[in-house]
Amino acid sequence: MNTALTQLLNIQYPVIMAPMFLVSNTKMIIEALNAGITGAIPALNFKTDKEFRAAIQEIKAASDKPFGINLIVNKSNPNYKQQLNTIVDLKVAFVITSLGSPKEVIKKCKPEGIKVFCDVTDAKYALKVEKLGADALIAVNKNAGGHAGPMTPEQLIPLLKEQCKIPVISAGGVATRAQLDKMLDLGADGISAGTPFIASEECNVHPDYKKAIVDYKASDIVLTTKMSGSPLAVINTPYVEEIGTKANFLESVLNRNKKLKKLVKKIIFNRGMKTMEKAAFSATYKTVWVAGPVIEDIDAIMPLQQIVKRMVEPSND
Repeated sequence: MNTALTQLLNIQYPVIMAPMFLVSNTKMIIEALNAGITGAIPALNFKTDKEFRAAIQEIKAASDKPFGINLIVNKSNPNYKQQLNTIVDLKVAFVITSLGSPKEVIKKCKPEGIKVFCDVTDAKYALKVEKLGADALIAVNKNAGGHAGPMTPEQLIPLLKEQCKIPVISAGGVATRAQLDKMLDLGADGISAGTPFIASEECNVHPDYKKAIVDYKASDIVLTTKMSGSPLAVINTPYVEEIGTKANFLESVLNRNKKLKKLVKKIIFNRGMKTMEKAAFSATYKTVWVAGPVIEDIDAIMPLQQIVKRMVEPSND
C-alpha cells in the first residue's frame, strides 16, 4: 500500500493509530509499530516530564520505527513548552498538533527533521497551516470519536485535496479494509483511527468501556458539550442520557459573556476530564465513554495486531 503517508514515514500501511486522551499507552504504540502501521500518543497522558521522557524512551528501545506525539498547542495546556522541548530533544518522528497554531512547533521541529501534522476540520485552516510549513493534514471528519469535525469524509477529503498540496490523512470512520479503501478512493493519503483500538487487549481502560465499544452501535453515539465545552462524540450511556448533552442554563448564560466565556469553558473542561478519567479506568455509575460511530463495525475485543490486520488486509468476502 504505497501512498504519500507511507513514503513520508517509511511505514508499511497508511494508517496512524490515533492519539487518544487517557486511552493510548506505550504498549499499544509498540504493537502498532510491530504491525506495520504507526501511532501517536498524547503528551497530555503523562503528568510529569519524567514520565513523558520515560515513555518515549521505552518505545524507542522496543522499536526503531517512527511514532508520534499529539501536542495541545493552546493555553489550556500549561506544559506545552516543556513537552515541545522534550519532543525536539528526543527526536520523535512526528507531532500532531491540536487546538491552536502550530507555528512554533513547525519552527522548532522542522530543522530537526521532525514532521508536523495538523488537525484541521476545514479548508481555511488547512491552507493556513500548509502556508506555515505543515507536512500533512489530519482531516477530522464528523465520523471521528472525541472532538469530531462538521463535515463528512465525502465532503472534507476532496475539498482539502483540491485546495492543498500536502498529504491529507482522514480521521474518522475506519475499522475495516473496505472503509480504508473508501477513504483512499476519496483521495486520502492515509487514515487515522482510534475507536477500534479501544477494544484491544493491550488497552488499559476498564473492561466495561471495551465491552461498550463492542455492544453499542452507531445510533448510540451522541455529541455532548458537557465534557469539554466543545461537541464531543460519546456513547449514549444511561448516565449521559440522564445528565443530557447540552450545557445547563447557567453555563449557557455565562458562555455568552465574553469576559467569562474562557473561564467557564476551562471549568467545564476540567470537570469533564475528571469524569471521563474515572469512567475510563474504574467501574462507576458516571460512565462517559468517548467513541465514534465506527463502533458499529467492532464486534470483539482482540489483540491489537489483529485489529490492524482486519483494517489493512483484503477481505475474503
